[in-house]
Amino acid sequence: MSYKIVIDSCGELLDEWKQDTRFESVPLTLTVGNENIIDDSTFDQADFLKKVADCPECPKSACPSPERYRKAFDCDADHVYCVTLSAELSGSYNSAMLGRSLVEEKHPGKKIHIFNSCSASVGETLIALKIQECEEKGMDYKQTIDTVEHYISQQNTFFVLETLETLRKNGRLTNLKAFIANTLNIKPVMGSTEEGSICQLGQARGMNKALDKMIQDVIAKTKNCENRVLAISHCNCPERAKAVKEKIEKIAKFKKIIVTDTAGVSTMYANDGGVIIAV
Repeated sequence: MSYKIVIDSCGELLDEWKQDTRFESVPLTLTVGNENIIDDSTFDQADFLKKVADCPECPKSACPSPERYRKAFDCDADHVYCVTLSAELSGSYNSAMLGRSLVEEKHPGKKIHIFNSCSASVGETLIALKIQECEEKGMDYKQTIDTVEHYISQQNTFFVLETLETLRKNGRLTNLKAFIANTLNIKPVMGSTEEGSICQLGQARGMNKALDKMIQDVIAKTKNCENRVLAISHCNCPERAKAVKEKIEKIAKFKKIIVTDTAGVSTMYANDGGVIIAV
């Protein structure tokens, strides 16, 4: 049976997926000041980071329209799967659900399943990888859905930010808290809840100590590391991501570790120097 995997653009596409017609990224739109930027293959990370740094206004993102999802779903594949940003963080999931309804009006019985990732960035990437793995193993449609939904329930996402400015501009921190944290060089270690919202796991003074704390949290919360794939996404800091990968490899043996740079939406929230881990 043929399949297609649709991922909203907060999820990073692996290099081998970019030329594979079974994978499609549905772009969100990023707004910096009065400029709208489509989060697709034309996204320029360096240019975007400069625009965000120069703009006093809060950068924003808008989810894809139901019609854009409909276009992605209306294909010849027997099984269509979609992975979206956490429904707690974005309207992308609901938009995809509406897009599916539009296809079903024309093609009743079309097999389209929408996965609420309860995550973001490489969390979505790993879910898409799990779908691919199930399909390549020959699992049927229902078995694939059940396996992936269980996988999502066991997944965790972690991140450490170099700067709190994006959180401050988005109203997640008061100016005073942001000022104190930046002054004392306090770096929060953040994570995902079971429902897919963001929580603070801890904090440390300095980026290196915060990354070490994040690594400790990753290992503490991950069972059967040898059977799991871990993914690291970084915003314009490949050496930092490499160092995190090497530290993890010294502590635990994972089935595979993937390292990638952030796409547009993840770049907006992680900001320059941010590191995200999903497992």
